[in-house]
Amino acid sequence: MSLYATNSYNSIIMPDKKPESPSLDYILKKISDDKSLTLFNSIAVSEGNKYTPLKEMNLTTKQYYSRISGLLNAGLIKRHKGKYSLTLLGKIVYDSQLMIGKTLAYYWKLKALESIEMSSGTILPAQEMAQLVNTLIDNHQIKDILMKQISVSSLEKDSKVFKSMPIIEEVRRI
Repeated sequence: MSLYATNSYNSIIMPDKKPESPSLDYILKKISDDKSLTLFNSIAVSEGNKYTPLKEMNLTTKQYYSRISGLLNAGLIKRHKGKYSLTLLGKIVYDSQLMIGKTLAYYWKLKALESIEMSSGTILPAQEMAQLVNTLIDNHQIKDILMKQISVSSLEKDSKVFKSMPIIEEVRRI
């Protein structure tokens, strides 16, 4: 049975329904096992130029095509002239995965930052937290993400203080 209907001339009639985009859950499931992730990374690195033997990835033919099918259905890879390459979505997922991998190298430093923040008993001033981040983290992408979080929490704290100021003024008048 086909997803598309045909008319009496055997012409394909496209369905009225717009195809749904894959969910985050679906994409993560498709790259969640080691072999699928290895295959996905292999396609990303090869950029359609190199064939990676199945034996090198410890995959049977069935496992290979099953995983290829999953990556295709998730919209992570495409096939062009018999070669697989990443789609634009696949490139973003691949880059995000690399970023997560880099971040894991800073795991204990991030835990130390959290520990310092929690042990102080009060919220550290944004400037002090920024100085700690600058000292411990040397990756600019990770540092940028953390600094953005620091500035957002600092703005939230300032807005709470600013909102409480009229109350303070009201108390002073009494």
